[in-house]
Amino acid sequence: MGLLSNRIDRSSLKPGDHIYSWRTAYIYAHHGIYVGDDRVIHFTRRGQEVGTGTVLDLILVSSGPSRGHTHCPTCVPPNEGYGVVSSCLNCFLAGGVLYRFEYSVNAAHFLAKARGGTCTLAVSDPDDIVVHRAKHLLQNGFGCYDVFKNNCEDFAIYCKTGLLVLEGRTMGQSGQAVSIIGGPIAAVLSTPMRLVTTNVYGMAATAVSVYCASRYATDIGMRADVAKVAVEDLTRRLSSGLFQVIEPPLAANVLPTTS
Repeated sequence: MGLLSNRIDRSSLKPGDHIYSWRTAYIYAHHGIYVGDDRVIHFTRRGQEVGTGTVLDLILVSSGPSRGHTHCPTCVPPNEGYGVVSSCLNCFLAGGVLYRFEYSVNAAHFLAKARGGTCTLAVSDPDDIVVHRAKHLLQNGFGCYDVFKNNCEDFAIYCKTGLLVLEGRTMGQSGQAVSIIGGPIAAVLSTPMRLVTTNVYGMAATAVSVYCASRYATDIGMRADVAKVAVEDLTRRLSSGLFQVIEPPLAANVLPTTS
């Protein structure tokens, strides 16, 4: 564990760890909670690790494990419904490298991590509480998957902290998603600098500053619109419709990957 990499050895894993693994070309990372006995509980959409219901899925799905991947005897293949699933560590990693998500980092460390979805300023709860939340959600669900508002990273962060970003009656939003959205926004907001300077380095520095500021302000550990929600209360509210995440419709032009 360090500033440059969160990579860890399997021998250092302990129940309650928030782990992740980058997929092809570092397009995205898949997140989950290690609960011991070589098991990882994680959140998926329709048997896929990610999904938007748009043509973007052609890129995201192709970068992840093949849907034709043969699961080991100890893992139940994910069904076509969205939901929380349990896999062995090998199936979760799908040939990727193991990383541990960091909690309680300081501001300098957080900003030094250029890519979102690797650490947070928020404080983790005790490991036994983390495992309890993950196992409860495995049995009761975490609502509908949404790559921008309710994804695998949101699931893991909630298990670790019990914190949810509440925007009206919706849940969201992960550091990984903020990074995807924040880059283009930073570029747009830095465009007026052209009126002040034509120096490309000055414009680049402004874009980076805007991007870092947006990541910092939207981190779960900094936001004012978060609430601590007990897992039993969360699943009760989800089942009664008090929390809603509307799943994007499946795009007709998204093709499944083949082995």
